[in-house]
Amino acid sequence: MSQPRSTFAEVGLPFIIFTAIWGSTWIVIRDQLGTVPAQWSVTYRFTIAAVAMAMVARWRGESLNLGRAAILPALFLGFAQFCINFNAVYLAERHITSGVVAIIFALLLIPSTLMAWAFLGHRPSGRFVWSSLVAIAGIVLLFAHEFEQHSVRADEISVGIGLALLGMVSASAANVFQARKEVRRFPLFSMLAWSMAAGAVIDAAIAFFMAGPPVFEDRPGYWLGVLYLALPASVLTFSLYYPVVRKIGPAKAAYSSVLVPIIAMAFSTVLEGYRWTPIAIAGAVLALAGMLGALTRGRNVVVPPDAA
Repeated sequence: MSQPRSTFAEVGLPFIIFTAIWGSTWIVIRDQLGTVPAQWSVTYRFTIAAVAMAMVARWRGESLNLGRAAILPALFLGFAQFCINFNAVYLAERHITSGVVAIIFALLLIPSTLMAWAFLGHRPSGRFVWSSLVAIAGIVLLFAHEFEQHSVRADEISVGIGLALLGMVSASAANVFQARKEVRRFPLFSMLAWSMAAGAVIDAAIAFFMAGPPVFEDRPGYWLGVLYLALPASVLTFSLYYPVVRKIGPAKAAYSSVLVPIIAMAFSTVLEGYRWTPIAIAGAVLALAGMLGALTRGRNVVVPPDAA
């Protein structure tokens, strides 16, 4: 009788928590897009997250002194995951709805698996290839829906889609890089803390260059959103996700990438007025069904948490 309880406490409950949090982050990011430039919002988020993750690492008994060998991995992960990825997501939501961005990120498994094949030798199955084609067809239908509903904003929608795809590819690169043996040898939470810190520094440099000096907002809701995205949506979710991956394997843990956009689209429907047409419904069904099919017999490829 103790085994099911132990499994739920170690796997089921963490899975529910990080999936629910990631599903809500997209709409919170939307609220961040106002007075403060997106680049500075990302900087504030990961400055706070880096400090908190360092505290988690020390609480878990991990040393923050990782040596010189950790500098380049931390810089790469900080640049790819916590800089390019998140800046692209925040900027994409200026142009397209948060739910559509979440759906695009449901395809993270595809570039992650292709890069793992190229750099790690993890060859995907035929089932994965066909399922991915189904998912891509669904995404194309969602894109068609966006252009049909907002034809006068075609250029803007194209920019949003391009940014979301850039963020997805960057997250995939970080994902595959984290799977390399020379990176996995470092303590997980300490490496995450330094990667977030490196990302925050790079974010600040980009923010200075693109948006000028720091901009602050006196609206309490903005800072509550920053804290939510930094602590529950970054520190807590990363802390829960990777231990689950180690217990049940990345393929099963990756089911969150299918569930997250469902939650995000529900928020988008209620709060952003997303309009469901037959094309949009068909696109969402195909995208999610394709990813579900790809994951049911997926190889042991680490799939990153949702970009948000």
